[in-house]
Amino acid sequence: MNIHDVKRLIDEGEGFELEFKRKVSTAQKIAKTLSSFANTKGGIVLFGVDDDGTIIGIESEKSELDLIDQSARILCEPAVEMEVKIIPHKRRDVIVIFVEESSDKPHYVKDDDGESKVFIRVNDNTVIASKEVVKVLRDERPEKLPLTVMIGENEKRLFAYLEDHSRVTVSEYSELINVSIRRASRILTTLVRAGVIRIHTLEKTDYFTLASDDEVSEGNHTARSRKPPRR
Repeated sequence: MNIHDVKRLIDEGEGFELEFKRKVSTAQKIAKTLSSFANTKGGIVLFGVDDDGTIIGIESEKSELDLIDQSARILCEPAVEMEVKIIPHKRRDVIVIFVEESSDKPHYVKDDDGESKVFIRVNDNTVIASKEVVKVLRDERPEKLPLTVMIGENEKRLFAYLEDHSRVTVSEYSELINVSIRRASRILTTLVRAGVIRIHTLEKTDYFTLASDDEVSEGNHTARSRKPPRR
């Protein structure tokens, strides 16, 4: 990789899998960014590039690399794997960090208040994941066994609602089937893992939609209807 490759990335602009950092700020902020890429679809961080795409460069890459390494290895739990490239430019350097989508999700970051949180990418932003998203990330681990889903009345009412309204939130589903938020969340995340519905993350709330036929066929699951008990 050389400076021409960096400029091509800059021309693409910041987005879901690319973020510019003018400088290496705090280890906490770096950990949030790195973990968000690992928890989502992976991505690239360019240190030494301003928000407008201007290459500023980093003066002392060694101290900056130590801070980045601390962010990934110590502040992220489990640690985030990354690849580092140093690209010289006009007596300064651009630090390029490659983060692959992790098979060890979710990666947590401990906040200043001592609370561990999970971060994901939404569009070009790093945001806190909801507890539903955290559950889905945990269920995406390779060691998870295939899932058998029992389709009962609560699930059927969900499918009927989504046919008419196209999307639903946890609170809306809770009201629809008259159960607690916690139980509604559990049903929805189980169906996401089964590939029957999809979760969509916005910056303030999540919503769920029916999965397409292709997505359902690709899911690692078996769906069964729950028959009523014999009388």
